[in-house]
Amino acid sequence: MRVDAGIVISASHNPFQDNGIKIFSSDGYKLPDDKEDELEKLILEGNLDDLLPGPWDMGRARRIEDARGRYIVFAKNAFPRDLSMEGLKIVLDVGNGATYKAAPAAFFELGADVTTINNEPDGLNINLNCGSQHTDKGLEAMVKESGAAVGLAFDGDGDRLIAVDEKGNTLTGDQVLIIIANSLKRIGQLSSNILVTTVMSNIGFKLACKKYGFTHHAAKVGDRYVLEDMLQLGARLGGEDSGHTIFLDHHTTGDGIVTAMQLIAAILREDKPLSELAQQMEVFPQELINVEVQSKPVIETLDGVTQAISRAEHELGEEGRVLVRYSGTQNLCRVMVEGPTKEKTKDLCEMIAYAIEKTIGTSKE
Repeated sequence: MRVDAGIVISASHNPFQDNGIKIFSSDGYKLPDDKEDELEKLILEGNLDDLLPGPWDMGRARRIEDARGRYIVFAKNAFPRDLSMEGLKIVLDVGNGATYKAAPAAFFELGADVTTINNEPDGLNINLNCGSQHTDKGLEAMVKESGAAVGLAFDGDGDRLIAVDEKGNTLTGDQVLIIIANSLKRIGQLSSNILVTTVMSNIGFKLACKKYGFTHHAAKVGDRYVLEDMLQLGARLGGEDSGHTIFLDHHTTGDGIVTAMQLIAAILREDKPLSELAQQMEVFPQELINVEVQSKPVIETLDGVTQAISRAEHELGEEGRVLVRYSGTQNLCRVMVEGPTKEKTKDLCEMIAYAIEKTIGTSKE
């Protein structure tokens, strides 16, 4: 549209009350941290008017009437022309969010047999027990009951995809990424052999990359950092275990529908059920606990917490890992532990979470 900026109102995968804004520059990329910090400072200090060079004619709005149609065409173009979805049964969980009209239309227009759930947004029910974070609340059962080949769950703003196989099992973002990467590599359509994910990726992803000949790079948590490292390294494909996947050959940011198009293409191209393709990566037992916190001091300054982390790391040795970090969008401290067994992983994760709750948890207020 040849505009100078874009602004998205979004709570991402969170409840509506967490709404904030994302700002995109004229080149279609999210603003870098330093620019966001500068804007935030101007707003909080009441100096935003300093940006205006003179009197402005403000307050005019113009609706782009065909915006959805344009986007649907864009999304459909991410699906290879030599493949067909004709008659393919899919179930969509649109999370009462941004994809509630565009996703069903895009897949229907490509010939798929589409069933859609959670497509009645009211402004309050976005992400509420539905979408990418809650495939166990309806999508898994619907896929099995309907005999669908795949279930596709999007989050509220539509940039995440979480997939469910034909048996009703939920795949991780890492699994989806390795499936697509392998399929594109096999047909010579992956221009770079580098896959970029984050430190939150499962150990199994790193092992799968080694097995299939990919170079793996771990970025900081956040799709913006995945993208920054992709651009720096010349990678064309990257993402997060949470379901963000970036295809630089198609888009400048993560897009759940584009990811879904690429996943379905891989299923059709390989002519194998999704449950079989998912076996390309072994998912190591992982436990994640979110602890509500009253503040976010540097983790290393919390003696009780660092002691718990050290103990867990000592017990795991080379058979797992520990990652403790604060959420960038909520007052949460995320504790992630991977280990050799579910029981051990759960016990160690709970031990660290207890130490955090005891030190900076909301019960301390």
